Amino acid sequence: MQRLAILGSTGSIGTSTLDVAARHPDRFRVFALTAHQRIDRLFEQCLAFLPEIAVVGDAHGAAELEQKLRAARLNTEVAYGPQALSAVASSSGCDAVVAAIVGGAGLASSLAAARAGKKILLANKEALVMSGALFMRTVAQHGATLLPLDSEHNAIFQCLSTGSCRGTGVERLILTASGGPFLQRELDTLDGVTPEQACKHPNWVMGRKISVDSATMMNKGLETIEARWLFDMPPERIEVLIHPQSVIHSMVAYADQSVLAQLGNPDMRTPIAHAMAYPQRVDSGVAPLDLTRMANLSFHTPDLARFPCLRLGLQVLRDGCTASVTLNAANEIAVDAFLHEKLRFTDIARLVERTLDRLPPLAGSATLEDILAADELARATARQFIAQLPTIRQAAGAVH
Repeated sequence: MQRLAILGSTGSIGTSTLDVAARHPDRFRVFALTAHQRIDRLFEQCLAFLPEIAVVGDAHGAAELEQKLRAARLNTEVAYGPQALSAVASSSGCDAVVAAIVGGAGLASSLAAARAGKKILLANKEALVMSGALFMRTVAQHGATLLPLDSEHNAIFQCLSTGSCRGTGVERLILTASGGPFLQRELDTLDGVTPEQACKHPNWVMGRKISVDSATMMNKGLETIEARWLFDMPPERIEVLIHPQSVIHSMVAYADQSVLAQLGNPDMRTPIAHAMAYPQRVDSGVAPLDLTRMANLSFHTPDLARFPCLRLGLQVLRDGCTASVTLNAANEIAVDAFLHEKLRFTDIARLVERTLDRLPPLAGSATLEDILAADELARATARQFIAQLPTIRQAAGAVH
């Protein structure tokens, strides 16, 4: 019986994790559930899974949830704030932590789980993007187990004989990408993309932020950085291919020219079930893949003019250190502004690039204090640039 702490339980990863857990009540018990603001959904999850503790973002949300729980005569303890998240992630009451909080907000609790030596099911790619060397060092020092939930990284993990690429004959890691909803759209129409259009992914059901990242392909830039740290792979040996069908989730190429791939329907319950039960296998609830219907599996190199956010991610993959912190922070600010209709879809890349240009990466290895300072500075700089977007657009037009 594994006791689970699900950080970000009301998001798409969290709800998929609970679906898998519900299919195997003899194997998994929910110790803790957390959400930032979705109090009603968190309350429904508490009714269904009876966690010992629930954590929300602030005192107001905690009071609202506690009132609902008491009316329902549930004894779930309620806490709030970042410190409560870290306490849950490191608690002796849980064996495994599902790190599914979106963005940099998930870094502290993910690190807390690593310091406590937990089994970490990592969906929060930003934790590794921001603090790759520090995070992996913490995992090693405290004997934590790190299992990837991103479909691409989970696919690579399944195709490796060990968790690392060093000394195993691996030549390349090949991450696949659907290309998102605008793969074939005319470039001169992308200025007019709406948040609703950007969030309508052709293959996957995801939250709004990661859906926009998929549309810009920033998610793939972040995932290359994550792969570098997860699998101890040199940046120049990590590739991205467009694969619109989303059937092959990633591949590993070996020195003998063998290429191993992991296939499956585009449903996050597959990698989640794999990581939850590892090294065993359990039913995920996903429909079987019908290979007889796979008439066309296509691949091509991404167009970096169409996807400037991917270009920036690949650039930062090579630069390393705090450049990845800046990339992630500026992107979070830009995507949030786009979702609130404060800037255009094409401004996301402009804003991120300007912020990277303004804030060169620090030399040497970064401490947690360095990372948090770089994150705060990048967010402040990106917000300043939002007010200057007309000038930035004009400069970008002059360059192109």
